[in-house]
Amino acid sequence: MPTRSVLLLWIAALSVAPAALSAQADYGQDILRLSQLPAVQEALRSVEGRDARTMEDLRELTQIPAPPFGEEARGRRFRALLLETGVDSVWVDAVGNVLGLRRGAGSGRTVAIAGHLDTVFPEGTDVTIRARGDTLYAPGIGDDTRGLATVLAMSRAMNAANVRADADILFIGNVGEEGQGDLRGVKHLFRDGATPKIDAFISVDGTGHQGITHQGLGSHRYRVTFRGPGGHSWGAFGLANPSHALGRAIHYFDLVGDSLTRSGPRTSYNVGVIGGGTSVNSVPFESWAEIDMRSESPASLDRIDAGLHSAVARALEEENAIRRDGAPLTVDVELIGDRPSGENAEDAAIVQRAIAVSRLLGIEPRLGRSSTDSNIPISLGIPAITIGGGGEAGGAHSLNEWFLNTNGTLGVKRALLILLAQAGVAVAS
Repeated sequence: MPTRSVLLLWIAALSVAPAALSAQADYGQDILRLSQLPAVQEALRSVEGRDARTMEDLRELTQIPAPPFGEEARGRRFRALLLETGVDSVWVDAVGNVLGLRRGAGSGRTVAIAGHLDTVFPEGTDVTIRARGDTLYAPGIGDDTRGLATVLAMSRAMNAANVRADADILFIGNVGEEGQGDLRGVKHLFRDGATPKIDAFISVDGTGHQGITHQGLGSHRYRVTFRGPGGHSWGAFGLANPSHALGRAIHYFDLVGDSLTRSGPRTSYNVGVIGGGTSVNSVPFESWAEIDMRSESPASLDRIDAGLHSAVARALEEENAIRRDGAPLTVDVELIGDRPSGENAEDAAIVQRAIAVSRLLGIEPRLGRSSTDSNIPISLGIPAITIGGGGEAGGAHSLNEWFLNTNGTLGVKRALLILLAQAGVAVAS
C-alpha cells in the first residue's frame, strides 16, 4: 500500500482550487486510513490469494448461457456460488435478480454491488471458452461475466477476513441490463416501496480498473410497425404498402434527426433493425423497424423522440393518400426501451471516494458517461457509479469477445475498497 508521504505528494500535485484540494485531501486521508485497517489489508491479500478461484468462477459462469430474458440457469448457479461465499442470506426476487445480504453493524443503510447476469447473445449461441495462450475467448466473458466473478470475489474476501461493514451490503446478480431487457432488474430493485431500500449502488460492468461512470446516458428505443391488408404485387397493386411507408418514415426521421444532432448536447439516433414482408412479389402486410436514440440531455432526447413520431405520422398520411384500393395502413409505435439520463456530480462523495481509491492504488481514473444499470439510481438522485471488474477485454457484444487476466486482482481490490469506503467499516473500540 502507498505510504502517507506518497499520498501527500499526490495531493500536492493536484492542480485544483483550494476548496476542492481540501475536500480531495480529506477523501484521500479517509481512504488511506481505511486501507490500513488490519481486516481490510487481510481482505486485499485474500483477493490475491483467491484469484485462481475467481478465474474458475469466470470460466464456469461464462459457459452457462444467459440470453436476454433467459438468465435463469446462470442465476441458479450464481445463487449457489454466492451462498458459498459466506453471505448471511440469499434469495431470488420476482423478476429473477439474485441477492445476497451481508449484514452490517446496524447503521440502517444498505449499499449494493451488482453485476448483470444477462448477455446480448440469443439462445443457442455457443458460449464454450476457447483459449489461445493466456487469452480466453467466449461470448459474454467480459460483459458481464467478469462483473459477476468480481462480485463473488469481493464477498469471499470480506468473509475470509471477517470484515464487517457499517452498512448492510447486497451482493447482486441482476437481470435485464442488455438491449430490450431495458434495465428491468435494476428498475425492480428501485421501484417504489422496494425493500430493502438501497442507499447507494455500484455496478461492476465489464473489465478494466480506470473507468468511473457517474453520468447516465439516456435512451429511448422504439419498434415502429406499419400494417396493411397485403396482397400480390401484380394482382393487388394499388394497395397501401407498409414497406413504402416505413421507407418514408425512416427518410423523414433521418432528416429531422440530422438537424437536431448537429448542435447542442451530444445526441444520436440509429435505425438498427428492419423486417417484414413474405416474398419479393407480395405487398407486405407488415413492415417494421427498431430505432435507438440517445442523448446526454433529457430535453434533447425528448425533441428527437418527437421528431420520430412526427416522421411516422407524416409517412402514414402520405402513403394512405396515394393508395388506389383497399383499407388504409395503420401504425403502431411501441416503446421497447426507456433509460433515463442524469448524473452524480464529480464532487459527489461516491465519485470522490472512487477517485481517491483509484489514486491510492496508483491508478489515474477516467470519469465518464454511459448507459448502464446505474442510470436508474442516478436518475433518482441516489449515489451510484459503474466501474470495471479488472483485467483486459475486447470484442464486446461479438462472438470473438476475449478476456485476459492482466491486473485482474487490481480491479477487484479497487472495487472492494470503493465498496467499503461507501459502506464504512465497523471497528471494535
